[in-house]
This record gives sequence, structure tokens and C-alpha cells, in this order.
Amino acid sequence: MHRQHGITLIESLVAIVVMALGILGVVGVQMRTLSDTQNTLRRAQAIRLIESLGEQMKVAPNALASLDAYVTGWGTPPAAAADCESQACSQAELAAYDLSQWKLTVQRLLPAGDASIFVAPGEVDVSNRRQLGVMIGWRENERDLTAGYRNNLDATQIRRADGTFITAGGGAADSTCPANLTCHLQYIPVAARCTPYMAGSTIQYFCPGS
Repeated sequence: MHRQHGITLIESLVAIVVMALGILGVVGVQMRTLSDTQNTLRRAQAIRLIESLGEQMKVAPNALASLDAYVTGWGTPPAAAADCESQACSQAELAAYDLSQWKLTVQRLLPAGDASIFVAPGEVDVSNRRQLGVMIGWRENERDLTAGYRNNLDATQIRRADGTFITAGGGAADSTCPANLTCHLQYIPVAARCTPYMAGSTIQYFCPGS
């Protein structure tokens, strides 16, 4: 009796299929890792952009007094009426110029980049406003469309201790993440720059918005 040597054609095909599935699995993991890495890098870029806007507002003369001038919805803002790098501008003109330049930077640095700036939900009283919500979005590369994921990016939704959400009052229409974007939401405080003045023989301080 002769023993059979080698492997049959069927065994060869099975081995090829198993190997192909293994390779596809490895490629899938690598693609997901690459996608997660890109998303992390873009989120880090969004954080830097928001911090840059916060620094611009800190050096503005009276940003807190003209908080509404920084509020903008999704989409390209209108062109600034004045070029504040070459001429003197009012506070409103400076805010419009900074906002226009900042949103153009968002569009250049992120794929399909866009941004929305809104008054923090709940701060409906003008005298009580101390911060702005900034949401930056870029082209979506993940398909997590669950309500929990969206609510975490919706500035009008507040998470309770039990994990459920309630809707806050005073929220703007542009405080939610569009369906086709991945978003990062962050709040930036707006400080008042107090101006000293003489009231008789006493120095007083005027703080816009206080």
C-alpha cells in the first residue's frame, strides 16, 4: 500500500481562503487604526483652533461687551467690511474681521471644515453671559449615528447622572453637529478688560458686561 503524499487541491483552496480572510482582517484593523488616528489629529487641530480664537478674544478691547458680534452659524461668514491689519477698526469691525479670518483658517486646515459659535445655552440674560460655545466640524469618517453620540455633541442637550439627556433653554439653532460632520464642542470663557476712571478723587473700574 502506498501512502498519499502532499496535499489535495481542496486543502490548498481552503488554506488560500483562510489566509485571504486573515489578510483582510489585518487590513481592516489597520484601516480602522488609520481612521482613528486621523480623527484624533483633526480633533487636536480643532482644539488648537478654538484656543487660538480664545486668545484673539482676550486681546480684543471689549470682547465681552460685544459678545454677539462673535456669534456665527455654519457656513462661510460674510467678508469683513474692513481690513483691521491695515487700518483702525471699531470693536464690532475687529470682531467681524477676526471671525472671518478664523473661519477661513478652519476651512483650510480641516477637510470640509466648518464652525459654529453660539452663546452658551442657559445664559439668556445679557448681563449673565460669560462664555461662548464653539463647535468645529470636519468630514465624517465614522458612522456612529446613535442618539447618545449626537446628544454628546449637541450643546442644547445636558447629560444627567443616569445617562439620560434634557434640553437646556436658550440654545441656538446652530449649536448642534450637522449629520455629515464629526464635531468637537468646547466652551471658551470671555473675560472683561476693566478700564480705570476717576470718580471725583477715587479710582473706579468699568468692566464691560459686569
